[in-house]
Amino acid sequence: MDIVDHKISVRERVWTELRKVAVPDSRFHFDFGEFIADFQGGEAAVQRLVDHPYYRDSSYIFITPDNCLDRLRLRALKDGKTVLMTTYSIKRGFWLLDPADIDPELYLYASTLDGMEHVGKPLTLKDIADMPTVDYMVTGTGAINTKGIRFGKGHGFFDAEWGMLYQLGRVTTDTPSAAVVHDCQVLEEDLTPDVYDTVVDVIFTPTRTVTVDAPHKPTCGILWDRLDPHMYDTIPPLQELKGMGL
Repeated sequence: MDIVDHKISVRERVWTELRKVAVPDSRFHFDFGEFIADFQGGEAAVQRLVDHPYYRDSSYIFITPDNCLDRLRLRALKDGKTVLMTTYSIKRGFWLLDPADIDPELYLYASTLDGMEHVGKPLTLKDIADMPTVDYMVTGTGAINTKGIRFGKGHGFFDAEWGMLYQLGRVTTDTPSAAVVHDCQVLEEDLTPDVYDTVVDVIFTPTRTVTVDAPHKPTCGILWDRLDPHMYDTIPPLQELKGMGL
């Protein structure tokens, strides 16, 4: 079985179990190939993340626009942390949520995908390159094993976000990353990653915290010869990155 078929098989098996505990999306319902679901016990999983030193020691966090991370973006704003994120499918690029620039009464609205673009600040890659390095990367995912190998929706958005930030020098192989998932999404079996797949340092579920030993962090950046042409055509930051000659 090749890597693509392997990933599809794993996702489909995990998504069958996830459907039992997932919160349906208002647009995509239970189509897990289109969104990363929130789930029962999500509050407890995020609380585990908040209690961890990676979060406590960070002030500038990249958080993906996943349903299960709305509450984390809200908590980060309340804790005075600056949040870097992308829009759904990265189609409208990167945005900054700086609690110093947002009315606290709007923190809840700002933490949602609907509110983020009304309250936050859009950033070009040039803007990001001139900002501090990212302290922490947090994502949801479709399936993950205890070695931190994650299979997302199948579109490669988090890997692209990592690749762009890596090429800008805003993250390094020492930058910690985490996944917030339900227990049913965590597998003990071996998974086969691709060269650009980003492995996390720690996994937070409603019932446990799983620390990963020596996680693989890709250093290849964006592999232009392997990039899906549709991603390039629909993600302006990728076009900007190529224009920068990086």
